[in-house]
Amino acid sequence: MTDPFGTGALRNSVLRAWQDSPTRFTEDTNAEQDLRVGGYRDRLFVELAQNAADAAAAAGTPGTLRVSLTDGELRVANTGAPLDAAGVASLASLRASAKQGGAVGQFGVGFAAVLAVTSEPRVISRTGGVAFSETRTREAAGRDGAVPVLRLPWPSDEDVPEGFDTEVRLPLRDDVDAADLLARLGDEAADLLLSLHWLARIEAPGAVWTRSEVDGVVELGTPSGTVRWLTQAGEGAVWAKPVDGRLTEDVLHAPTPTDERLSLPARLIATVPLEPSRRRVLPGADAALAAAAREYPALVRRLAPGDRLELVPEAGFPLSEVDGTLRELVSRQLATQAWLPAARGDDLVPSGARVLSVESPRLLELLADVVTGLAGISGYEPAQVLATVDADRLDVSELVDLLTGADRGPEWWRALYDAFLPLLDNHEVTADELGALPVPLADGRTLPGPRGALLLGPSELLDLLADADVGGLRLVHPDAAHPLLERLGAKQAGATDLLEAPALREAVERSVTDAESGLDTEPLAKAVLRLASDTSGEGLGALALPSADGWRRADELVLATSPLREVFDPEVFEEDGPFSVLDAEFAQQWPVRVLTELGVLDEFLVVDNEDERPEIRDLDLVADDAWPRALALIAGQRETWQALTMRGSPSAAWLGRNALLAGRAPADWRLPDAEGLTGLYDPVPDVEVRADVLAAAGVRSALAVRTLDDAADLLDRLGDPDRVVPPGLILRAHAVLAAADLEWSELDAPERVRTVDGSVVDAERTAVLDQPWLGAVWAPERLVAASPGADAAALAELLDIPLLSEHADARVSSEGEFVPWPEMTALVLAAELLDISLPDGGLVVHDELTVEMDGVKRATPWWCESGKFHGEHHAEDSPEGLARAFAWATGRWSERHLVEAVLNDPATTTFLL
Repeated sequence: MTDPFGTGALRNSVLRAWQDSPTRFTEDTNAEQDLRVGGYRDRLFVELAQNAADAAAAAGTPGTLRVSLTDGELRVANTGAPLDAAGVASLASLRASAKQGGAVGQFGVGFAAVLAVTSEPRVISRTGGVAFSETRTREAAGRDGAVPVLRLPWPSDEDVPEGFDTEVRLPLRDDVDAADLLARLGDEAADLLLSLHWLARIEAPGAVWTRSEVDGVVELGTPSGTVRWLTQAGEGAVWAKPVDGRLTEDVLHAPTPTDERLSLPARLIATVPLEPSRRRVLPGADAALAAAAREYPALVRRLAPGDRLELVPEAGFPLSEVDGTLRELVSRQLATQAWLPAARGDDLVPSGARVLSVESPRLLELLADVVTGLAGISGYEPAQVLATVDADRLDVSELVDLLTGADRGPEWWRALYDAFLPLLDNHEVTADELGALPVPLADGRTLPGPRGALLLGPSELLDLLADADVGGLRLVHPDAAHPLLERLGAKQAGATDLLEAPALREAVERSVTDAESGLDTEPLAKAVLRLASDTSGEGLGALALPSADGWRRADELVLATSPLREVFDPEVFEEDGPFSVLDAEFAQQWPVRVLTELGVLDEFLVVDNEDERPEIRDLDLVADDAWPRALALIAGQRETWQALTMRGSPSAAWLGRNALLAGRAPADWRLPDAEGLTGLYDPVPDVEVRADVLAAAGVRSALAVRTLDDAADLLDRLGDPDRVVPPGLILRAHAVLAAADLEWSELDAPERVRTVDGSVVDAERTAVLDQPWLGAVWAPERLVAASPGADAAALAELLDIPLLSEHADARVSSEGEFVPWPEMTALVLAAELLDISLPDGGLVVHDELTVEMDGVKRATPWWCESGKFHGEHHAEDSPEGLARAFAWATGRWSERHLVEAVLNDPATTTFLL
């Protein structure tokens, strides 16, 4: 058998070394054992694929790897450079490798991985073959037990399969599961093809994997389908990312997988210094990793702009020391290289770029020329991701601040609002965040926020308001109007909203001054009147309108057709008067309702006074001789008639004192049919005014004291000696005065009063009757009285005269006999008939009852000695005296005359008829 690779010399050299140094055998055995169970465990296909890739690279043609099972052997064939002497020497050495340059396999110490499945490996090539054998090594070394299988090669003259250049043949040990081996290959094949770019095809029983590459996109054909990887090759490194998917965890490939776990979203296939096991990176790899990191942004740029964030490492803890170093290097490169898509223009360097925190492509399109450095990617998650590479998050509130002062047309602003609206609807932004969003106004200004802005739909009003040139009116430009603004506080500007706008109100308030300064205020007047046509113009009385003597406030004008022109004093309409007449031609252009709501007078107005009570305005402007006509106007209007006839009407009180009817105030007259007032008041002459209107205006229909003025007037009339007042009216007048609930301290007491006999005397000579029996001993011409039941004390107070009981000192001077009430038969019969209960006690009956006062004795029909309700009652023995004493004692004073009649005639008919 030929020995083309000099295996005999290699064996002899190793055997001599073992003989010369007994420990060398042990060292080799232990070293091989360490490789088999340590660094190269589970790397069978990785190491053989590396060898195949290096062979293909050496041949300059992408290679093929075929795996098969034949007669219990696992056979791995490959194309490429065949086995040579240097390779055999490497196979037989535990400390050497024949690899050159970029080779990663080609039968170095990694070949020890085959010992995991066999103890009799063979390598067959078209240039010759070698075999290793645990049994033959044991025999050659004369040793039992464990021996280093790969130290002693023997020649082998087997043939290579057709189409291949080398085949590794591995007789499987009995404990090796061949099916499991093939399954492991299926798991690793695609990754091996990606990492080993000189390897183009892997074949296995029933399965094929292929690799092709076009413009950096590696396409891997697998039994389950095609997998594509986007790659970026650089100095000593290749970055790869699945085209359809995302890596969440991987290992460093150098180029085959190591045990260095990585958390980057792309695979790194790099040339870095590794431990002999090729599982761990050796110290000093930072330069290689930094070079790899510099190529990372180039991979990112190869992605579509919307997909680039997939390659930004997620925040988190590193999975290994290498991972931590690489993450930091990659993040630094991502932060400082341009790769971030811009909203417009070239890619941005993330450091200093601004990322909108809400997702809206439309917003990005609109803001591209407004926000410097605006990224073309937006949203909360993108902003969070890009913050890891030093991009600035742009929140909506900050964006709104940036928009202040932006010089854009109203159509642009409307488009911006349109972009914000769905974000507000979906609760991605809040109304507070948009509260300061600029709003272009129709007058060219920009409002810092929608609140208070007015939205005006298409109408002629905009032209009218434009002509009126109302400065400060917050009308949104029609081309910018949008529903979002209403959501943020703007109001749909109906006529009412426009009329209530502060700017319009201010323009109205200064309109007369503006007109007097020579400004044209007619457009403003027309705009306001047009708006008032659709709503109410109340509160706009300051609006300047044309009149006969220039421009005047609307509430200082009267319609030319108003009946008030007939009743107001002519001086009212003079140049400096309170009113002028509205220009008739101007007035014809507008409905009367619109003009009067602004304050132009057409009829009397009702307003609330300081006490918030309705009263009729401008009564003081009526001419003295026009009151009958004025009262007719008031009575003909529902509002004014109600204000006049309401209880406690201020207008009625004013008219009663100030209006003139036949030269006198209405309160000085009585109605013709109010004959009960004859003597105190004269009947009103015929002034062609209805009686109910006269009464409402203050003409007397009955005695009434509502005010101190009423009281003073009545007292004056009672104290007028030229008046002949009937006795009953005197009593009723005093009763009305006593019942009035007024502050009498504010009224001067009268100097002269009317007594019960009709006389008018000095008040200081009189007294008020408060106890009826005292009237019998006091002169009528000095006695003041009111109708029975009236409050005598109140009357005395307002007249400032004493009560008679406080002034008169009188005592019973005659003798009488006490008789109990039940013993007076006539009174008992009268009480039964009238259903009056007998009081306790009795009555002192006199044949003739006399009372002494001031030394003078006077006869009287009855008397009450104590002045108390249950005092000692006296009476002469007569129906008059008995009836009065009994009525007073029983509290039935008002029925004294009926009691007297029954005593005179105790028949039932006296009571009934």
